[in-house]
Amino acid sequence: MTYPIRPIDEAEWPAFSRVNEEAFGWMPHPKQAERFKAQTEFGRTLAAFDGEQIVGVTGIFSLPMTVPGGRLPVAGVTAVSVLASHRRRGVLSSLMRRQLADIRERGESVAALYASESLIYGRYGYGRAAAELALKVDTRHSAFVPGAPQDPSLRLRVARPADVRPELEKLFASIVPHRPGRYERKPEFWTAVLADEEYDQRGNGPLRSILAEDDHGVRGYALFRIKPSWDETAIPDGTLKLQELEAADPAAYALLWRSVLDRDLVSTVEAGRPVDDPLIALVADQRRLRARWFDELWVRVVQVDKALTGRAYSAPVDVVIEVEDDVCPWNARRWRLTADLTGAECKPVDEEPDVTLPVAALGSAYLGDGTLGEQLGAGLLREHSSGAVRRLATAMSWSPKPWAGLTF
Repeated sequence: MTYPIRPIDEAEWPAFSRVNEEAFGWMPHPKQAERFKAQTEFGRTLAAFDGEQIVGVTGIFSLPMTVPGGRLPVAGVTAVSVLASHRRRGVLSSLMRRQLADIRERGESVAALYASESLIYGRYGYGRAAAELALKVDTRHSAFVPGAPQDPSLRLRVARPADVRPELEKLFASIVPHRPGRYERKPEFWTAVLADEEYDQRGNGPLRSILAEDDHGVRGYALFRIKPSWDETAIPDGTLKLQELEAADPAAYALLWRSVLDRDLVSTVEAGRPVDDPLIALVADQRRLRARWFDELWVRVVQVDKALTGRAYSAPVDVVIEVEDDVCPWNARRWRLTADLTGAECKPVDEEPDVTLPVAALGSAYLGDGTLGEQLGAGLLREHSSGAVRRLATAMSWSPKPWAGLTF
């Protein structure tokens, strides 16, 4: 059976939302649903229909995203859902294939998403492109190493987050270009970030902020909630849940972290951070970070030539790549990538390949933190010229490592 697919209009939003809520097993507060509606780009939604009933949905946020060496328009895939009554009928595959074709037609070369289940999206050519560390820091053992940066001109300011929104937005915009995976936030996204009704707090207390600034303005901020607690002997045992910590320079970064870690009545700080977060170098006893690894962004290369010429490279490379892609057949051919520190060219060729790889492997490497070497060792890539994978992996690597930092 085939299911017609098309974008929804605003009148169909309630039915679209019901599919999403049913698939994810959640029921947002009406105001939370309104926030999501405000973020939605109706022209970039897709719904699959069984008669008049919507049975599967997906959407896209148009995200100007940082990639190695620059910025590209990226399709941020979201709200991928299929009703339980229509699973295993090809609804998801039809939606994903149509969506990728639409992305190509729009001229975008890269798609990205957060995967609710890590087994799903490899089938459609997405590769795990960024990772996150979930930290659970024991504040009593969080001293910094000697020589941690300090700036006597810096001071801290406590403020209600809603009152300093313009300052937060300005600081965040200044740091977006420095790490692959970060993306520009539209006003509707900021409204969700700063939302602080009781249903947003989830028992973790109100949203709080502290800013690091000097006479010239804000150089960093932290957003967090505190869940107070005392143990059976009345010793404070609160948990600070760090939502964001952004800084324009190392001194502001260190000062904000010390403010978070030295908070009275708090024994644990929980945070999601990049895998190369500078905190790892700052904390003297790194084991006390109690870090766990999770996958974060997944990336799909939609147009190989445009994607590979749209980013920078860390080393010269000249390699013929044979791409396997049964979802986007326009990618499935041999491409010669020639790049150095000044730019890149990628064009179709008929030459013998140096390496054969699935498009998901290319997506995993795209933001600079790929696993090409590991995949070669696992037998998932085929290297035809000795050292070709190493050369490609070195050229595509990047520092800092990618991280988006906010689920979309």
